[in-house]
Order: sequence, then C-alpha cells, then structure tokens
Amino acid sequence: MKNVTVDVAVIGAGTAGMVAYRKAKESAENVVLIEGGPYGTTCARVGCMPSKLLISAAEAAHAIEEAPGFGVYTNGEPRVDGVKVMKRVRGERDRFVSFVLDSIESIPPKNKISGYAKFIDDHTLQVDDHTTIEAKSVVIATGSSPSVLPMFEEAGDRLIVNDDVFYWDDLPASIVVFGAGIVGLEIGQALHRLGVRTKILSKFGLLGPLNHPEIIEYANKAFREEFYIDTDADVLQIKKVGDQVEVRFKDLDGVLQNEKFDYLLAATGRTPNVGNLGLYNTSLKLDERGVPVFDRFTLQCGNSSIFIAGDADNDLPVLHEAADEGRIAGENAAKFPEVHAGQRTAPLTVVFTDPQIALVGNSHNQLEVTPDCSFVTGRVSFENQGRSRVMLKNKGILHIYAEYGTGLFLGGEMFGPRAEHIAHLLAWAYQKRMCIPEMLQMPFYHPVIEEGLRTALRDANQKLHMGPGLDENSMECGPGI
Repeated sequence: MKNVTVDVAVIGAGTAGMVAYRKAKESAENVVLIEGGPYGTTCARVGCMPSKLLISAAEAAHAIEEAPGFGVYTNGEPRVDGVKVMKRVRGERDRFVSFVLDSIESIPPKNKISGYAKFIDDHTLQVDDHTTIEAKSVVIATGSSPSVLPMFEEAGDRLIVNDDVFYWDDLPASIVVFGAGIVGLEIGQALHRLGVRTKILSKFGLLGPLNHPEIIEYANKAFREEFYIDTDADVLQIKKVGDQVEVRFKDLDGVLQNEKFDYLLAATGRTPNVGNLGLYNTSLKLDERGVPVFDRFTLQCGNSSIFIAGDADNDLPVLHEAADEGRIAGENAAKFPEVHAGQRTAPLTVVFTDPQIALVGNSHNQLEVTPDCSFVTGRVSFENQGRSRVMLKNKGILHIYAEYGTGLFLGGEMFGPRAEHIAHLLAWAYQKRMCIPEMLQMPFYHPVIEEGLRTALRDANQKLHMGPGLDENSMECGPGI
C-alpha cells in the first residue's frame, strides 16, 4: 500500500474534476486527480457532443422531407444509411474524446492516480487496494449515471441507456423511449427523423424542462404532430419477447396496445455517482439521495474541507455549470479554510429538439412561489413571425417575465425556432440585470428571428406601464429576485 500526502485530492476527471484540478493547482502545489473509469468527459463520450451529432444527421434527413414546402423536390424517397450515420457519430465522438485525453496526458504522472477512491474519514482516501491518500481538502467530482427504474429490467438485454446509443454500429428498426426529459426528447425525435419507428412514453405530464402550462400544451401538440408521445402514459406491462421488448400500454385514445420494439431506452434521469464513496465514514450530512448537503455558492459540504462539483451534486447538470462549479470548488479547496462564494452565471438551459426549448433566469413556477414579487408576462407567437415563416419554422411561443415597478427582466421560457440563440441574449441580459426598456434599446436586425423577442419585450413593456391589477395576465407572487 502506497501512502501519499497532498494538499487537494480531486475525485473524478470529468469536466468539473479537470477544472477543479487546474484551479487548485494555481494556489496549491500538491494536487492529485483520481479517476477509476475511462478518461473522457460525459459530454464528449456519451452526452452533449455525440447527441448533437445524431441530431445533426436527423436535421439533414428532415430538411429533405421538408424541401417540397419550398417547391424543391428530390428524385425518389430520401434514404438513411444507418451504418454511415453511426460511423460518423462514433468517429467525431472519438475525436472530441481525444481532445480530452490530450488534456489528461498533459497532467504529470505524479499528479494522476488510477482507481476508485473511498473515504476512510474526512481527510483520508483509499484508492482501490494500492494507495492511501491524506488530503487537507477533497473535491468530489464523480459525475452521474443514467437512472434505470426496476420495471425496465423486464426488458432484459433489450434495455439500453443513452450511453449505449452512441456505440451502435447501425440504427435499429424501432425503439420505445421512456422519459420525455431532455435526453428522451432529443434522442427520441432524432431517431424518429432518421427513420426509426419511435414512441416516447412518460408520466406526470412533464415535457423537458418546460413548466408554464401554456407552453407545455403548445409543445406537446407540436411534437404529437410529428411523432408519438404520451406524457401521461398508462403502461401495464414490459417483457422481453425473443429479441425484442413488448410493451403493453393504453394509447392516447385509451385503447389497449401491445407493441414490440427492438430496444427500450431508459431516459428517466441520472443519479449522482456518490454511492460507493464511503461517505458514511465522513462527518458529512447527506440528503435523501445520499448526496452531501452543500452550499451551491461555495460548493462546501457543511463546514468540512470537502467540496462537491458537477453532476455529482445533481444541482445543474450541464457542462458550463460543471465547469463553473469545478472552478469554485477547486479554488476553495486549495485555499481552505478560507472559503468564498464564487460567481455563478445566469441559469441557462437549452434542449436541442426542433423546435428548440430554452429557459433562462427564473422560471414561471419559481416566480409564482417567490414572496413579495409582482411580475408580468410578455408573450409572442412565432407562427406569424416573419423570418420564421420564411424558413418554414413558424412554430413556437416565447414568454418574458419582468418585475412591476422596476421593469427588471426576471426570466424567460421558450419553445420555438433557434431558441439557443435567443436564450443567450436573454442570459446576458439577466446576468447584467437589465430592465425591459434597456433591452428594447438594443439593436434588432431585419429580418431575423430575434425580432420575435422584441415583440415579446414590447408586450411586457406595455403591461408594465399598465400596472398591477390592470393587466389581466399579471401575477402576484412577490424576496427579491
């Protein structure tokens, strides 16, 4: 057994872990990075990048199908070569992973330890059966894994998670996706557009991260016009039959169906990878999921010298948030017991469906339960928005939330074309604490989809001038935002 003493030990070499390691190295000389699994971040291997490669292929196929709407025709039906689609997905995915591996290679061997770490106490880690580490501070950045419900296990080897999709050599003929969250929607729609017979089944009426009833209803209708999706599915049985999985469920009309699929994709969320860390050997208080209770601005777990970052804390599981958390956790771990709140960027979520989904700042549900806040909703439909109609992308709706009295922009929610770009404009405005009149003074080129944003801002501005109680769409909720 090798014994090592360090200033900071970082567990996990994903996005949060690598950022934490590099930030800690700025203030502490003796820092180690511990990784038990394959190197390469979730984003590069099985997340953001390979999913966008699949979506891009699907968009290309869909563009051919939509071409007749412009008076453009192809000779015969478009054909999707699943082998070539997946070859490109895997090839480009491996290229992105290689960049991460190059970054890992640049770390000196003495600062990297291979193996799975487990806490012996707050300052002692054991890595497999070969190394004991005494650390002044520790950063937990172990990421997360797909969550699989017990009912799915009846599918046997027909059960897959999103990680498995990006190792396919070819596209299947059919798939049933359980879960209409971000992963389920993105992969489900992409596979449908690539010619895979697809059904998405979910519960509780949830649709991605959307939370305003009006936008959820609109998005549900738009998706159902393209593919089968039931966000309140009544599933009676799942079982493996031969080399397929059979699902017994009631369809949208309440009619009992027995349908077979090549695969069942479990897209029902992710679970923080903290169960095997031996946290019961520490002084940390754990929540109901077994995750250490932490301060989201310092990433400190209680008053300890242990910090947590990235998907492991299950707070905001997206790459840019993982990088921000890694930076904050790494700096505080290196300077402990001196701990400071780090700057967090504006809340920003984008779902790469078509139409896209985006949330910025405070959601409608958050504002409704915020004390002493009175806000207005500026609205716009993209059905008659100029550039959207030009591109035959005129489906969508945008809500802008603003505070009465100050005009402060509080947040936005969108289902519509190019939402990823509008979301960035709104995120910058939110982070700069801009008011609606200030946002309206910004330039809007013509003709662009962003002109729809200006329409929503104008609607919000008009309602702000009307005052609380005079606008029938105003909401009374009310501590400052």
